[in-house]
Amino acid sequence: MIRIRQIKVIVTNNSEEVIKEKIAKRLKIKSNEILDYKINKEAIDARKSNEIFYVYEVDVILKNEEYILNNIKDKDIFKTPNEEYIFPKMGVAKLNHKPIIVGSGPAGLFAAYLLSEMGYKPLIIERGKMVDDRLKSVEEFWQTGKLNLESNVQFGEGGAGTFSDGKLNTLIKDKEHIGKKIMDIFIENGAPKDIAYVHNPHIGTDLLRDVIKNIRQKIINQGGIFRYNTKLTDIIIENNKITKIVVNDKEIIDCDILILAIGHSARDTIKMLYDNGLKMQPKAFAIGVRIMHEQDMINTNQYGKFKDYLPNASYKLTYTTTKGRGVYSFCMCPGGYVINASSELNCLAINGMSLHSRDSGVANSAIVVNFNPNDLNMDVLSSIEYQRKLESFAYKLGNGNIPLQRWEDYKKNKPTTALGKLHPMVKGKYLLTNIRESLPDFINEALLEAIPYFGTKIKGFDDNDTLLAIIESRTSSPITILRDENKVASIQGIYPVGEGAGYAGGITSAAIDGIKTAEVIIKKYHN
Repeated sequence: MIRIRQIKVIVTNNSEEVIKEKIAKRLKIKSNEILDYKINKEAIDARKSNEIFYVYEVDVILKNEEYILNNIKDKDIFKTPNEEYIFPKMGVAKLNHKPIIVGSGPAGLFAAYLLSEMGYKPLIIERGKMVDDRLKSVEEFWQTGKLNLESNVQFGEGGAGTFSDGKLNTLIKDKEHIGKKIMDIFIENGAPKDIAYVHNPHIGTDLLRDVIKNIRQKIINQGGIFRYNTKLTDIIIENNKITKIVVNDKEIIDCDILILAIGHSARDTIKMLYDNGLKMQPKAFAIGVRIMHEQDMINTNQYGKFKDYLPNASYKLTYTTTKGRGVYSFCMCPGGYVINASSELNCLAINGMSLHSRDSGVANSAIVVNFNPNDLNMDVLSSIEYQRKLESFAYKLGNGNIPLQRWEDYKKNKPTTALGKLHPMVKGKYLLTNIRESLPDFINEALLEAIPYFGTKIKGFDDNDTLLAIIESRTSSPITILRDENKVASIQGIYPVGEGAGYAGGITSAAIDGIKTAEVIIKKYHN
């Protein structure tokens, strides 16, 4: 195959025939000489409002590929490289017991997927429920406020990303083509095929649930075992090595390999591990609000007259305050919902979520402010406690509901008593109030400075009727579980992975970390 980069097609006419004509023109051949082609990458070039293009990278099959390559001198035309994932070679050390994986979020699932493909038959324990039962718990919580502490937006099969936009983009360099392997696994298990090439791929929470079930079944078919409603409650260590784990406070399971894919909200598990001597440290994270706008306003700003030809637009915004604090948009959800993502009693945390169609009509994004626990000499547990304290304030302010405020009222530091032209799209109940009352001064100061600046980048961003909700506190784990170059923690046999351990920031990066950790285990041990 021949790879061609920079195939530009105006968004109003991007049919297969037009793309094929563009390919033929670049290769200086006739369209009927193209046997087949596939899109490898697709991006949108919206730098000029009067002409917006899809920009494609394509792989083309021809009869005379060598001739073409020898006669066309163009840095954007070359032989398609081999991007196949190469499975690791198995090691020689003996495993006495099945590898145990704690957590079935993306890090745990993809570690389990690779291990099961290689014949290791891992045991996956998950404190929450299977995804369908978990959905029932979450919807009951949104409707009634009754929180299931082990089955909620944070805990259960699929991890926190199950109730999100299902974004799959990552900034990780991927020389080993692990990211491609992950996309292939998603597609094989029911995800849309376009996630393999679109610039900002996403699945959507509704489709992701079925994909997760299919991945689970594949792992089971390959010898993996899942146990739900099974919580890691203690570890047993001998000579600084894991030998057993305790689940549900009573059952003891022999263990010599423990992959910790616990997620960023397993605060009780983190404390147990910390108390058992596992070395960890606080790390910087971000805290802030969810901001809501009419999706059409975002589309108009990003795409102008071409908005009807393109999918709902997203955005990325950054700002540094006069005091040097970073403020940025995070986890932007086009056509999505703000959701109550709480996992502890008397504490309230929120997140953003979209269906695959992204058709709610309201865009939302976190606007968060950087926070470094080291500035206040916080240790691991006090860093977590600070998150919890802010969530407790939000819970009290909203009486268990999501506190919501118009931007105009936020600026004036007065409670919102009536909505304006924007109707919030929220999963869970909300309460109109004054959110400034429960936010730290450094966040209020940063938002009051940053949001008007963002209004200079996206017209209408700081409209009076723009809505703010709190609190966005689970942007990432507040701690890092230390590990060496072989991904082993301070206690031998323990492998901390993914977001909860501080080594990932999204579905794909967590999945990559899970696969890389599984590779380390495979290279050392045989099944």
